[in-house]
Amino acid sequence: MNLDQYLPVLLFILVGVGVGIAPQVMGWLFAKGMGVQRPDAAKNAPYECGFEAFEDARMKFDVRYYLVAILFILFDLEIAFLFPWAVALREIGPVGFWAMMIFLSILVVGFVYEWKKGALDWE
Repeated sequence: MNLDQYLPVLLFILVGVGVGIAPQVMGWLFAKGMGVQRPDAAKNAPYECGFEAFEDARMKFDVRYYLVAILFILFDLEIAFLFPWAVALREIGPVGFWAMMIFLSILVVGFVYEWKKGALDWE
């Protein structure tokens, strides 16, 4: 086993960690170097918009909000499956084409069912 093959993966991980940590460290250093920190009650308040919040942040959401979010994720993933399929369409041939048509037809049936049940209506 040749360890040179893992060098790009290691570099990718190190750059990713660096990109994640460097802005946080720079922000901390700049915040300390820019001036004296004098927090007071107004600065430490959860909302610095000039007035108190109207309601508790932990209010209940309607179930339809979560349903629409799940439906969005579902159909977004459908599009994510279409891109690699379209790129590899010549290599996978007619079998791959008809497999995707079955997949899309199942999703269309589900979409029509959700539409008829009113899951996509926002009141």
